[in-house]
Amino acid sequence: MDSMMMGAMSQKMMSMPDMAKMDMSVMQACMDACSACEQACTVCSTQMMDCSPACMNCADMCHTMMRSMMRMEGMTPAVMMAMLDACIAMCQMCMDECMQHADHSDVCRMCAQACKDCMDACMAMKDMMMAAA
Repeated sequence: MDSMMMGAMSQKMMSMPDMAKMDMSVMQACMDACSACEQACTVCSTQMMDCSPACMNCADMCHTMMRSMMRMEGMTPAVMMAMLDACIAMCQMCMDECMQHADHSDVCRMCAQACKDCMDACMAMKDMMMAAA
């Protein structure tokens, strides 16, 4: 995602009181790390073949989450919570898979950390929404 798009997203998030604390760059970093890990795992070995689709799915979920957050006008809190739950679950699954290879793959280790950071951001967003309700 280019810097102009990230800037527009940040500005839109700041105009919505409930969204002010969601750091979209964390989600972007997770998408980038998952994409890099997916490519590395595909090239590396057949031992990491479960890692590649996990990374692709996680990157897709984060991308969908970011796009949905930009269109908040059509979102209800229940739908937003369900999407945050799905993003958290996908990041958890990807992180767990990458952690199996983290000792011998720097890319998997970095991807696992990016997934953890994204999960934490989504959980914080859910907490903020529940506190505001």
